[in-house]
Amino acid sequence: MIKIYAPASIGNIGVGFDILGASIIPIDNSILGDYVTIKNYKKFKFVCIGKFSTELNKNLKKNVVLQACKNFFKKIKKKIPKIKIILEKNMPIGSGLGSSSSSIVASLSALNIFFKNPLNKEEMLKMMGNLEKYVSKEIHYDNVAPSYLGGIRIIIKKNRIIKCQKIPHFKNWLWVIAWPGTNLSTQVSRSVLPNYYARKICIKHSLNIATFIHASHTNQEKLAIKYMKDVIAEPYRKKLLYKFDEIKKKIKKIGGINLGISGSGPTIFSICTKIKIAYKIKKYLKKNFIKKNGFVKICKINSKGAQQIEKNNYETI
Repeated sequence: MIKIYAPASIGNIGVGFDILGASIIPIDNSILGDYVTIKNYKKFKFVCIGKFSTELNKNLKKNVVLQACKNFFKKIKKKIPKIKIILEKNMPIGSGLGSSSSSIVASLSALNIFFKNPLNKEEMLKMMGNLEKYVSKEIHYDNVAPSYLGGIRIIIKKNRIIKCQKIPHFKNWLWVIAWPGTNLSTQVSRSVLPNYYARKICIKHSLNIATFIHASHTNQEKLAIKYMKDVIAEPYRKKLLYKFDEIKKKIKKIGGINLGISGSGPTIFSICTKIKIAYKIKKYLKKNFIKKNGFVKICKINSKGAQQIEKNNYETI
């Protein structure tokens, strides 16, 4: 039997639209990610359990885990064997926390380990991106890459080979993430973005991401925060979120050093460096942003990524 945990992730992290993503873990060790278990069985069977399993398409044949299974065995040129796959869906659908990515990463990682690692990491990443296209109609890696490999990742594509470089992160940063309890599909969130951007916006975006990555590598925290700004998506997507501008101003007054949209939204994230401030932000967001069934969690960067569960312990893949 193999059981894999794939953590939640923040796509874009504001400054890096579609090319940067971060893997996160709550500081209270609560679960924020999906599990996939694979075991030998008398026939092929797929089962969904977990808090958010009822949000999945009732037609399980359309589930991304089954698509991952089909793609995996097609790639290794084998028939689908007699196994039981169990998806424990702990992530809300359309949350902006890489819900589909958690399922994709957990299922492919479990399959690869269960069948003695026939695919390398580059092949796995490429398949993960293609499966994201199955969900959102576009290939993107800013959630699957950090969920799979951990840390903050920049996506690099060269000669059809997908590679990810790890970007140094500031270990004192606390990431307060808030899911309001509502859903927002990636397709809808992408539909509000313009097809073309003015030259000055492109230049500003290039300056922001170049400076942020430089500052991360040279340990210049204030410089990183100063240029951690989203000029590509936030100006258009914020209208889809409840009182975004008002909340952003309030968070800065409380002591947050940044506020951004996690992936496509509706989850937002705030960064701070002091735990007292983090709890104040959490309290404010619970009162002013969260609706029924939503949550706020104080997180740090998860450097490990997807992990195999061994006797209730985590083991990095």
